[in-house]
Amino acid sequence: MLSRVADSIYWMARYIERAENVARFVDVNQQLALDLPVGLEEQWKPLVAITGDYADFTARYESATKENVIQFLVFDSQNPNSIASCLRAARENARSIREIISSEMWTEINHFYLSLQMAGPSRALESPQFFAEVKRSSHLIEGVTNATMAHNEAWHFNVMGRSLERADKTTRILDVKYFILLPAVGDVGTPVDDLHWSAVLRSASGFEMYRKRYGRLLPPKITEFLILDREFPRSVNYCAMQAEESLHAVTGTPLGTYRNGAERRLGQLVSELAYTDIGEAIAHGLHEFLDSLQAKLNDAGDEISDKFFAVKAYSQ
Repeated sequence: MLSRVADSIYWMARYIERAENVARFVDVNQQLALDLPVGLEEQWKPLVAITGDYADFTARYESATKENVIQFLVFDSQNPNSIASCLRAARENARSIREIISSEMWTEINHFYLSLQMAGPSRALESPQFFAEVKRSSHLIEGVTNATMAHNEAWHFNVMGRSLERADKTTRILDVKYFILLPAVGDVGTPVDDLHWSAVLRSASGFEMYRKRYGRLLPPKITEFLILDREFPRSVNYCAMQAEESLHAVTGTPLGTYRNGAERRLGQLVSELAYTDIGEAIAHGLHEFLDSLQAKLNDAGDEISDKFFAVKAYSQ
């Protein structure tokens, strides 16, 4: 496989997943805003922090109002992590590998992009269905990809890109909840705290699966579920294992061994998660633990790029 093809399909998957995750954050936050007695700044500022673009936002917007945050996260072409920017980059990557992906994939990606172009800030603000449609489009692309594309090297690069992006966003929503979303220490264990933890689970589409597994909303269990669960498809551990399996399927190296930096980085991350005790992680500092996970995910992504990709025209 040409390195430019691997690069394009890897980043196509990352950008589509990134767009979906932004839609998740905004959608859940809009619902949460109806239930919480907090100011607009406290309600919307954390969404910008999740993406890591807070400095860029404050440089161009006066305050973190609902309108400003949605414009920045959804339609702002100067924000490389906005939904509009992500879909533009995903479509361009898909266009460059039309001969590799299925026609059904291209149709759905193109439709996703054009649908957003026809929408506008007013619809995002007024229609509760807007962000649900963004999520559905992403799910449809993932389903069509799995159903119509040969599960060969190209498909595995798609899995790697989607899995690493998904794992990164799960760590970010947990980190923001732990440090920003809780209004006051006195709210710990109150209904307000439960609303926040419910929102965290809903952001990862994990509310129902968590309740079936654990029942009560317990912060340590929620944290364990979203980081270490081996069966929930949006947990960090599950995503890391998926990325590692696809990487080894491409290289042919047996699992548990490594021949390059990418395999070593992902293998170390999967092993660390397999032996992590969430109680110890929380006791030693959850923020530091999540920050370390994000750094390791970034390192793994960098190693994949260095090993396989020669062209990075649309990578972020």
